[in-house]
Amino acid sequence: MRINVRVTPNSRKAMVVEVDEVTYEVKVDAKAVGGAANKRLLEILSEYLGVPRSRISIVRGAKSRDKILMVDS
Repeated sequence: MRINVRVTPNSRKAMVVEVDEVTYEVKVDAKAVGGAANKRLLEILSEYLGVPRSRISIVRGAKSRDKILMVDS
């Protein structure tokens, strides 16, 4: 399944807000330096969706706030 994600890096608290079935807003408690925010994004979403982290990958937008991710169930 493909999902659209808007990421807010360097937040005080990590949280996920589901906008609709395929769109999420994720606040990440890591800075966007050296891929740390992307790594933390995958950890947060894997916990939220209940799938292993290895089953989530960034398809588009690795250096952007708006990303498209692929989640294999």
